[in-house]
Amino acid sequence: MSDYRCSLAKILGCTYTLCYLIRESFLQGSQPQSIKIEGDITLGGLFPVHSRGPAGVPCGEVKREKGIHRLEAMLYALDQINSDPDLLPNITLGARILDTCSRDTYALEQSLTFVQALIQRDTSDVRCSNGEPPIIPKPERVVGVIGASGSSVSIMVANVLRLFAIPQISYASTAPELSDNSRYEFFSRVVPPDSYQAQAMVDIVKAMGWNYVSTLASEGNYGESGVDAFLQISREAGGLCIAQSIKIPREPRPGEFEKIIKRLMETSNARGVIIFANEDDIKRVLQAAKKANLTGHFLFVGSDSWGAKNSPIQDQEDVAEGAVTILPKRASIDGFDQYFTSRSLENNRRNIWFAEFWEDDFKCKLTRPGIKYEPGRRKCTGEERISRDSQYEQEGKVQFVIDAVYAMAHALHSMHLDLCPGSMGVCEKMDPVEGRMLLQYIRSVNFNGSAGTGVMFNENGDAPGRYDIFQYQLSNVSNPGYKVIGQWTNHLRLNSEEMQWSGGDRKIPESVCSFPCEPGERKKMVKGVPCCWHCELCDGYQYLLDEFTCDMCPFDMRPLKNRTGCRTTPIIKLEWSSPWAVIPVFLAILGILATTGVIATFIRFNDTPIVRASGRELSYVLLTGIFLIYFITFLMIAEPSVAVCAFRRLLLGLGMCISYAAMLTKTNRIYRIFEQGKKSVTPPKFISPTSQLIITFILISVQLLGVFIWFGVMPPHTIIDYEEQKPPNPEFARGVLKCDMSDLSLILCLSYSIVLMITCTVYAIKSRGVPETFNEAKPIGFTMYTTCIIWLAFVPIFFGTAQSTEKMFIQTTTLTVSMSLSATVSLGMLYIPKVYVIIFHPEQNVQKRKRSFKAVVQAATVSTHLSQKSNDKQNGESKIEPDRSQ
Repeated sequence: MSDYRCSLAKILGCTYTLCYLIRESFLQGSQPQSIKIEGDITLGGLFPVHSRGPAGVPCGEVKREKGIHRLEAMLYALDQINSDPDLLPNITLGARILDTCSRDTYALEQSLTFVQALIQRDTSDVRCSNGEPPIIPKPERVVGVIGASGSSVSIMVANVLRLFAIPQISYASTAPELSDNSRYEFFSRVVPPDSYQAQAMVDIVKAMGWNYVSTLASEGNYGESGVDAFLQISREAGGLCIAQSIKIPREPRPGEFEKIIKRLMETSNARGVIIFANEDDIKRVLQAAKKANLTGHFLFVGSDSWGAKNSPIQDQEDVAEGAVTILPKRASIDGFDQYFTSRSLENNRRNIWFAEFWEDDFKCKLTRPGIKYEPGRRKCTGEERISRDSQYEQEGKVQFVIDAVYAMAHALHSMHLDLCPGSMGVCEKMDPVEGRMLLQYIRSVNFNGSAGTGVMFNENGDAPGRYDIFQYQLSNVSNPGYKVIGQWTNHLRLNSEEMQWSGGDRKIPESVCSFPCEPGERKKMVKGVPCCWHCELCDGYQYLLDEFTCDMCPFDMRPLKNRTGCRTTPIIKLEWSSPWAVIPVFLAILGILATTGVIATFIRFNDTPIVRASGRELSYVLLTGIFLIYFITFLMIAEPSVAVCAFRRLLLGLGMCISYAAMLTKTNRIYRIFEQGKKSVTPPKFISPTSQLIITFILISVQLLGVFIWFGVMPPHTIIDYEEQKPPNPEFARGVLKCDMSDLSLILCLSYSIVLMITCTVYAIKSRGVPETFNEAKPIGFTMYTTCIIWLAFVPIFFGTAQSTEKMFIQTTTLTVSMSLSATVSLGMLYIPKVYVIIFHPEQNVQKRKRSFKAVVQAATVSTHLSQKSNDKQNGESKIEPDRSQ
């Protein structure tokens, strides 16, 4: 038989020491210290009457609230049930109540009492040392167990009770692990599991807008399971990250809590701290935070182990201010208050630990036989009264203890109705009570509990999740303390307007890894931490496509100021009032007036010698070209349209082409005349006015042909250039309305005129030796030299501003001013002196003696010869001047 019990212990995963304990408990018939209440049906009870003792000692000091209050709640419930004629009539419930001393291994040792009756079998092979059979009293049969309190204790006990099919209903164990029906099938609880609590806490954290929190857990099933459930639910829900997950050791070393606070501050943005810890650990965490001068920094969200208790925050109220805590929905049971406050040493002898409670509660000492009275400590009189002579507040789990006892009673009642219909007392079918059948009745109960809320169980033996949400408020309230700010029943109802934080602030503090990005900033996520990011501004012409992506605006758009979208880029053109237009227009107007004046003068004095000598036909052609050069300024500044663009193409190069074609024809004629005169007295061909005009128009026709080919290949049209004025700052971006003339096409349009200009300059250089008296070679030469300088200056300015954001304005102004200057040079050097003579010195505008071609050539030859001689003379020698009287 002893071997059978040892095998049983090994099945439970026990050590050989525990096997020895089981063997000794049966052989010696010993019973642990317990409360025994007689009844027809006996319930077991497990309560942490004492705290965990120091090393080597199983039990410590008595626990007044969690121990005695809860134990008395079971006794109260048994009294109520046994006096109820409608619930288990003619059946009395008894109890065997044990102390767990808040230690799982000790509780397992004590709970062996509950299974003794079930494994008591044949003892014939058991003998005492003297050979006599042992005397083993038959233990009472326990049909169900109320308890335990701590989750670690319940897990240890549940493993034993499961083997013997004894149902168990806990009033305080909330570890999610106990919801595993395959491992703890006989375990039920009237409190919701921490998985519900963890869900509620996740909902609270998200409702406050937090996404970055730390967790603190006391080592053990309750703390670790609670945090594990919180972590799992937060992962499934998403949007919540854990900065630190810290475990508080079972036996903390000195300075341990200071290290914990230091670790929490490594992620100081995670101000929210989710805490699943026992009261002592909570208090020491608050003390360490206060010592580190971090009052008001941490925002605690406490589990039901904190609840609405004052003991964890005593003397640390300022650190705990704003803490949000959770507690299974409960109510104070008035009947229990009346019952408990009426307890005394005389009327409560059934509670073997009540005297110890009495001494602790009233801070006095009872005299006991054989125990010497301690001097200096007040002697208990026995007349003290709870609540009158000591502070009393009903412990939070009293309601659940009562509900657990009633749940067992209702299950037994339903079972009795089904198995023993019409029978008074316990019938044969319920003797003994079959544990598996009783479990089915327990899972089927549904009644209003002591607080008026429904008591029921799901398929895993869990009670519904019903929680009150508290906040500890200190500032600006008439009654500092815990205030109900919401409820959780499968979903959260949180009254955020009732919340209050450190210093009375009503705004919910932030506990986030990264603060929201400003408008126009994208989130660059930190690898591995989905709640952390860096904010990066969408720069340049980017806008915020979504919270993680910047995208480029379409080419014709620019981002809004806050970069949340795009807007149309403004379209501009060169305005007449612009400073870039005023100067070119002013020069063009002056040039047109001057050119018109010259043309009018020439027409008025068309038959005078000066006008005839200047070559009237080519002069009018040249003046027409100069006029067009000035006129093109207005086309370059005018608002682009198809017609304007067409005239720009046509006239941009045409004016210069006409001018330089006429001057080239003149200089070529002069050059050919004097070159021919050196060889022969016969005049060269094509020097008549008609020939000159034909040559000029042939040269001009090349330009016109090129322009019309351009028209045919690419008809003129307008474009909006969004790249020209696209600076780094999109606020200054503009679309430029312009003609479809690129820089290259513009230069090509002028290139033929430039070729004519260069060729004309070459002939002017070759004709520089001809006397001024006979032709316009030298004025034309000076004109071309100056024009070349102007256009040489134009090229670097025009192309050097290609990358400027004001390219169109600078290039347009540069081009029009350069053209106006070149036209002005031609007008000023070739015609203004003639007009001056015609108007102000008409006496010089007379017919001179007509000379033959031969005389002209001879004079030019002599002049050239004398000029060469003068270059060879030494300094100081006289210079021979040509005769200008001819």
